[in-house]
Amino acid sequence: MIAIALISFIVQWRFKSKFKQYAEMGLLSGLSGAEVAQRMLRDNGISNVQVISVEGQLTDHYNPENRTVNLSPDVYHGRSIAAAAVAAHECGHAVQHAKAYAWLSFRSAMVPAINVASTLTQFTLTIGVLLLFFAHNSYVLAIGVAALALVTLFSFITLPVEFDASRRALAWLNNNYNVMQTRQEHEQAKDALWWAAMTYVVAALSALATLLYYAQFLFGRRD
Repeated sequence: MIAIALISFIVQWRFKSKFKQYAEMGLLSGLSGAEVAQRMLRDNGISNVQVISVEGQLTDHYNPENRTVNLSPDVYHGRSIAAAAVAAHECGHAVQHAKAYAWLSFRSAMVPAINVASTLTQFTLTIGVLLLFFAHNSYVLAIGVAALALVTLFSFITLPVEFDASRRALAWLNNNYNVMQTRQEHEQAKDALWWAAMTYVVAALSALATLLYYAQFLFGRRD
């Protein structure tokens, strides 16, 4: 867990460093993130998705419920490599939704259960460990471990969704030289999205390590 925490810190630091670096590199085409998103949606025949601005930093996401591509102000108004890459990535999720991409559908179907499971893990794990050691009662911890297992599964299901969205984004950018006009710009966008994807990888590994940690309490104590 310590090793994964260290790796997670390094990846997060590297991702933010890369994002800041590419956010300072102007896009030769001069397009804003919002304009890139609108072009990608149009090129994929998607007309029922809105591109809107939301407050915060790194708050960019696609909402399948109301069909909106939500971009942070730096991405929505930004005219940089980072803004274009992030905008295209979020539109990649919109394309997944339009094409009924199986992993996205599965992930979306899990969201209600994950909301409940996340709430359960906030108090069942710690209380469960205390009850296990002082009252020899494993039921609360078992509930917490089961909920955490579901959250961990969700983290791993997120990985193909995120990698595929980046793949779709990069393929579209590669075929639209009026958006990214040089090979260097495309490689920089690819680098930015790769480090963003790595944050999801370490998050999934962190969830798995936490699950194994609490499972060891549960099954080890039973033995």
